[in-house]
Amino acid sequence: MPNPSLGQSTAPSGRRAGADDESVRVAEVAATRELIVGPDCIIDVPTVENGNPAVRAFSLPNPHPGLLLHLNWQTFGLGVERLGEQIKNLGRRLDADVCFGINEAGLVMATFLSSSQFNRCAIGYLRMNRVGDELGLAVESFFPSARPCPIIIICDFEVKHADVVGFVAREIRQRYPRAELYFAVFGAMTKEESLQVSRFDQLTGAEIMKAAGFHAVFVAATMSPPGIEPPLELR
Repeated sequence: MPNPSLGQSTAPSGRRAGADDESVRVAEVAATRELIVGPDCIIDVPTVENGNPAVRAFSLPNPHPGLLLHLNWQTFGLGVERLGEQIKNLGRRLDADVCFGINEAGLVMATFLSSSQFNRCAIGYLRMNRVGDELGLAVESFFPSARPCPIIIICDFEVKHADVVGFVAREIRQRYPRAELYFAVFGAMTKEESLQVSRFDQLTGAEIMKAAGFHAVFVAATMSPPGIEPPLELR
């Protein structure tokens, strides 16, 4: 008879404990690959003249109210794909000169959209610093060269109450005079408990985005407070 101390340990059911542990691990990994999205909604967003204002966003229901909703790569990837779909259906061809990402999660979004939608256009990086209530750009931020009056896409992971997009829009316009700015956001918080919205004004950051003067806005998903966390906690 094999010595248990030299071989695999045996669970009470007669199955190997190692096999049970592996089954649990596989189940946990499979769960992280599931899409954690709710129903779609059509939102009328600011857009270009004669453009298509209707974007199809998915909802991100939070099973644990009061806690950040942690997204997996499948859900993150779906959001980037949804933004690409909205850009394609703007109503006219959009050829970007620079695709900026706000912080690391926005940079990942900008990288994918640059490659899939904008013929690998230049990629910029906006690393935000906050000291108290003051916003600023870190020295690690990168502003690539561009032609005069460029078309620029700004990518951000989420929009809530803070006027990050307004600050960024002002900074970019100073560096790229007469730039044509577009904004793509993964998650936009809703003002009410329901994530099924149809009007742009039902989003918490609607006035902030309007004041930034974007030519068009793209929204992948709606979310509830306190917000969402990207895969690997990209900041």
